[in-house]
Amino acid sequence: MADQLGHARGRTIALLEPFDASELSRQVSPLMSPLVWDLAHIAHFEELWLLRTLTAAPPTDPRYDDLYDAFAHPRRERSELDILGPADTRAFAADVRRRVLDHLASVSFDGSDDPLLRDAFVYGMVIQHEHQHDETLLATINLMECAYPHPEVGLGIPPSPPASPSSPSWCAQPPHTSLHAPTAGKGRGDGFVSVRGGRVTLGTDSEPWAYDNERPAHVVDLAPFRIGASPVSNGEYAAFVASGGYADERLWSDAGWAWRREADLTGPLGWHAEGDGAWSQIRFGVRSAPAEAEPVEHVCWHEAEAFARWAGARLPTEAEWEAAARAGALELVGTVWEWTASDFLPYPGFRAFPYREYSEVFFGDEYKVLRGGSWATHPVACRTTFRNWDYPIRRQIFSGLRLAADAT
Repeated sequence: MADQLGHARGRTIALLEPFDASELSRQVSPLMSPLVWDLAHIAHFEELWLLRTLTAAPPTDPRYDDLYDAFAHPRRERSELDILGPADTRAFAADVRRRVLDHLASVSFDGSDDPLLRDAFVYGMVIQHEHQHDETLLATINLMECAYPHPEVGLGIPPSPPASPSSPSWCAQPPHTSLHAPTAGKGRGDGFVSVRGGRVTLGTDSEPWAYDNERPAHVVDLAPFRIGASPVSNGEYAAFVASGGYADERLWSDAGWAWRREADLTGPLGWHAEGDGAWSQIRFGVRSAPAEAEPVEHVCWHEAEAFARWAGARLPTEAEWEAAARAGALELVGTVWEWTASDFLPYPGFRAFPYREYSEVFFGDEYKVLRGGSWATHPVACRTTFRNWDYPIRRQIFSGLRLAADAT
C-alpha cells in the first residue's frame, strides 16, 4: 500500500516538476484549476480520509475544508482564492504523507469490521483519487501554450496514443479486473463486432476498490447489437469534417447545434485548418498532423453524436459498452475515453458510499457517461466497470468515441 501511495505521489510531483511558481499558480483556462490547487486538493483529500476520518486527527488548517472543497468553488474562481503557494503546498502534501505512512505501519486490513478498511477500500479510494487528478493535471498542461518539456512522465505522455490492434499492455487487464464473457457472440464485419445480447451482468459486487456508482452488480436484458471494434480514428473523423459535418444542422441535436454555433466548433479541440483539407493538431504545445490511424481525441458528446449520425450509426449505451468489453470484443480500450449515449444514473439498489458527493449529486440528465479510460488514465482506475461522466460540452478531457448500431 505504501508503494502504491508512493507511486501516485511520484507521478504527481514529476508532472509538476517542470513548472515554476508562476506557472503552477496561474489559471490556464476557466475550465481548469491552477495546478497548485489540484496538488493541495490531493493532499487535503488524503488528510481528510486517511488521518481525520481514520484517526480523528485535527485538520492542518480548518480553512482548507473550504479552499480545497471541489464543490465550494467552481474552477474558474479558484485562482482568486487565498490558496497556498507552490512551496507551502508541497510542504503540506509531504507532511500529510509522512503522517499517513506513520499510521499505515500500524494498520491491519485483515478481518476489519470497518467498511472503509475492508479490502483497504479507503486507501484505494485515495490512491485512485490522486491518479484521477493526475489525468486532470495532464488536461490542464495540454491547454498551456508552451511545449511541455518532458515527453514522458509517469505512465508517459506518448507522442501519440498507442495504435496497435490491441489494448495498451498496461491497460489490457488492470488490477482487480476480470473480463468474463457474457452470453454473447462476436463476428467481425465492416469494422463492427456483433454481440448477441441477452441477459448480461453489469457493475460489480466483487471489485474491492470499485466506487459506489459501479455497484451493485445487476442483470439487464440487451437486444442484439453491433459495436465498433475500435474507436473512431482521426482519419474517419477528418472525413466527417471534410464532408461539411459541422455545417449540417440535420446531424446535430437542437442542444448540440446551439452549442456548435455558440462555441464556433469546426473540428476537435486542438485541430487547426492548414488549407487544402489538411489539418494540424497541437498536443502539449507541439504541432503535428493528426495521425490517421489514431483514435480521435478531444471531442465533446455533441460532436460524437453528430459524427455517429453522419456515419449512419449511433453511440453505444453504457450497458452495451460494458457487455462488449466483458466479452473481449473491444480493441484499443484505454486510448481515449469513449462517450456513450447514457445519462449518468444510479444502478438499481445504489447506496452512496462513503460520501454522497462522489456520485449521487451528479445523477441526472445533465451528465453523459464515458467508458474505457484514456492513455492518461492510470490502470488503477481503468477497469471494465469504471464509470466516468462529464457535461456533453466538455472537450478538454481525453475523449473520443466508438460507434454502435442495432443488429438489424
